Amino acid sequence: MNPILYVDMDDTLCKYTSTLLPQITPELQFPQGQLGFYLNLEPIKDAIESVITLINSGFYDVYILTAPSVINTHSYSEKREWIEKYFGYNFCHKLIISPNKGLLKGDYLIDDCSSGKGQESFQGELIQFGSDKYPTWGSVMDYLLPQKTKYTFLQMKEEIQ
Repeated sequence: MNPILYVDMDDTLCKYTSTLLPQITPELQFPQGQLGFYLNLEPIKDAIESVITLINSGFYDVYILTAPSVINTHSYSEKREWIEKYFGYNFCHKLIISPNKGLLKGDYLIDDCSSGKGQESFQGELIQFGSDKYPTWGSVMDYLLPQKTKYTFLQMKEEIQ
């Protein structure tokens, strides 16, 4: 049985904060409450390619684990549509939406936050994306994949560009 690897969405796979902050104004206090907000988030550099490489590596059982927005009830369906857009319909079966990530059992959680949505209770290893230790997807991939698979990631990245 392969180790279970969870990947967060907001600010790990897609640009949540950099999309949200410029839109906060007195007239629009909660821009993330708008229809289409989550569906239209842009992927973070190398995030899609990295997760596809992890899926295809055969070393991990990969899931997307994201917390919903209670401000925007559409976040549930839009996050699911976002996953289909970038990973295909079949991978939607690997989407878990939970307000408490600490309830899930697994070996790794890649998340930009170390607390707030149950990350502090997660019993596996937290790989904090964007931290000094893991500032980019390249550093995450260096940690998670054995040396022999790094060529596959670099090759896939070149083919996509």
